[in-house]
Amino acid sequence: MSAVDSLPPLREVIARHGLAARKSLGQNFLLDLNITARIARAAGIGPGDLVYEVGPGPGGLTRALLAAGATVVAVERDERCLAALAEVAAAYAPGRLTVIPGDALEIDEPAVLGHRPAKVVANLPYNVGTALLIRWLSAGPWPPWWQSLTLMFQREVADRLTAAPRSDAYSRLTVLAQWRAQARHHFDLSPKAFVPPPKVTSTVVGLVPLAVPPHPCRLGALEVVTANAFGQRRKMLRQSLKGLAVPAETLLERAGIVPTARAEELDVAAFARLARALDQGPAPS
Repeated sequence: MSAVDSLPPLREVIARHGLAARKSLGQNFLLDLNITARIARAAGIGPGDLVYEVGPGPGGLTRALLAAGATVVAVERDERCLAALAEVAAAYAPGRLTVIPGDALEIDEPAVLGHRPAKVVANLPYNVGTALLIRWLSAGPWPPWWQSLTLMFQREVADRLTAAPRSDAYSRLTVLAQWRAQARHHFDLSPKAFVPPPKVTSTVVGLVPLAVPPHPCRLGALEVVTANAFGQRRKMLRQSLKGLAVPAETLLERAGIVPTARAEELDVAAFARLARALDQGPAPS
């Protein structure tokens, strides 16, 4: 009998430990072990991999990652889940599963991972998923500490990661994700796969970091121009980029962009040109 087969069913674990999902923590537990195994396969998890998991809850996805041969470091904010995760750890050799109580937004990931490269695999809590993704995409130095991200989001967020210009989903998050990584859609999950069922469809997406962004620019400058451009996405850029350290007309001329363009029309390369133009500073008087 394998270690995963010796563990009790997840519904029994949830009932025994009183793990009713809490809306305040963005919890929706994934109990179907066929689906969790599919996520592990999508992430390319195999023996010897180091995996960083956020919000394991009762440990459904954790079991799949361990069964695939990974060593897992998991961060769990909900103290109620710690005893259930300890049972999972006890079913495997010492050191295969390390659980860190705490808030993932406050964790120094390289430190807890022993400064070893890791694959991130997580059914992220909805209330912190985007914030964590932006944190990981903004990591410095680059290339980052993570080898890949295989994450579950509500489909609206997932669509932004793979969106094309001129689509409704195209956003600041799109530009940041595609500037620093290759993003792909793996598969959707019905709300019925979760306990309790969320009101939205969920999507598993994968991101692999680009060793060198093909459109070089400074991250801080890219954040400034995208924040202003998408903050008024329906307005022409000559209007939405007003108020920056460099006049909008100068920025657009330097970047080779027509003043009447709108944020949703620019590709990642164009935003990188705007960022470099901003870093050139004001034109000499």
